[in-house]
Amino acid sequence: MVGDNVEPAIIPIREALTKAEELGLDLVEIAATANPPVCKIMDYKKFLYEQKKKQKEIKANAAKIVVKEIRLGPNTDEHDFNFKLKHGIKFLEEGAKLKVYVFFKGRSIIYKEQGEVILLRFAQEVEEVGKVEQLPKLEGKRMIMLIAPKKPQKKT
Repeated sequence: MVGDNVEPAIIPIREALTKAEELGLDLVEIAATANPPVCKIMDYKKFLYEQKKKQKEIKANAAKIVVKEIRLGPNTDEHDFNFKLKHGIKFLEEGAKLKVYVFFKGRSIIYKEQGEVILLRFAQEVEEVGKVEQLPKLEGKRMIMLIAPKKPQKKT
């Protein structure tokens, strides 16, 4: 038996339980496989509360990943491409992931190669600030590509 206000000792379970009851605390088994088993006198509710508090703090400090989307067409012209490219670079510099996709309307699905060329060109243009996480992949009427930022994220 161990504890904060208790001298470590080997005693029967009944005696340990009465000692814990006298102190108004709980007897918690720490190492059941040890010989003899190790128990600790502690306030179990307080222990659970502190653990929950630590978990909450860890969760709050975890980085939140933002995914921004940029939509292109299979026949996107130069000016629109550069405009969306500028926004994509800005998003990556802010630390957000980028989901760039080409949306095929109606019969424009026949231009799959054009869509892939546009996405690969986009990836090449943002190469210095982001790295391709998922190469262009056709899902239904959308060809999707994921790009992650290269630099460490800024805290917001």
